[in-house]
Amino acid sequence: MQNEREYQPLAGWMPLIVCILLVLTLPAVIWVLALQPQFAIQSGTPLVTGAVFLSAIGAVGFAGLMAIAPNEARVLLLFGAYKGTAKQSGFFWVNPFFSKKRISLRVRNFETGSTKTPEQKDAMGKVLTQSSRTPGRPSKVNDRDGNPIEISAVVVWKVVNTAEAMFEVDDFEDFVEVQSEAALRAMASRHPYDHEDHEISLRGNTEEISEQLRKDIQERLDKAGVEVIEARISHLAYAPEIAAAMLQRQQAQAVVAARARIVEGAVGMVQMALDHLADEKIVELDDERRAQMVSNLLVVLCSDRHTQPVINAGSLY
Repeated sequence: MQNEREYQPLAGWMPLIVCILLVLTLPAVIWVLALQPQFAIQSGTPLVTGAVFLSAIGAVGFAGLMAIAPNEARVLLLFGAYKGTAKQSGFFWVNPFFSKKRISLRVRNFETGSTKTPEQKDAMGKVLTQSSRTPGRPSKVNDRDGNPIEISAVVVWKVVNTAEAMFEVDDFEDFVEVQSEAALRAMASRHPYDHEDHEISLRGNTEEISEQLRKDIQERLDKAGVEVIEARISHLAYAPEIAAAMLQRQQAQAVVAARARIVEGAVGMVQMALDHLADEKIVELDDERRAQMVSNLLVVLCSDRHTQPVINAGSLY
């Protein structure tokens, strides 16, 4: 793997002045020779030759000037050999024969399933269409239980090793997008959409799933010199073909859970009523009457509608 080396370039203002003076050497010599014809006849050729040489050096020196904005870097190459990376912002001068590859160190984000359209230029280099990114489309994948779901995530990342980003992969931006999509699909297939047995699920454990997704993506992108700052699921739903059936199942599960809670509470209330009647000695109940009373109380407490009591106005039995 290519290790990043920081390069310290020279401040660019003094080389800029020197290059300007060198370029102006030829016009100055020509002007002096024009004013002194006798001198031009004697020493004109060597002076012009030297002035041309110095002006050529100054013109070439302009190629070494570069301006680096904050959170940007320049990867410097000399005839294919990596010489270092300049990260300090400002105006600098380096070897004019260096190839200066610009790379952004800013924090970036994208949504899985989106596609990027590159900018289009004409023959003169004028930008005709700016680069754009389409909205992310959820990926369809089967969860651990085999249910088809739609899922997408937002990934926040930045470049931390310019040498690896430039030389280890062909296009690090495309590499980030493809590997993030693959990691999301792999993670979604390892967990169920929803679960009630305190097992990690995609819908019920958002924080744990997001952290696991971030680690999975980071493991895939280590070789590209990229740090994944955050990865969060932005869309999660059952696929349309099973959404209605899964909604019915969730409703049924909710009804069963509610009924179970109601029955649990009703049994406790019946037990409390029987114990209170026995402690206060309000009425003595045999087993048959006790069973009938328990049945009536459970019907009243567990019914989903208001009950209509029947009052016995006769004897005790």
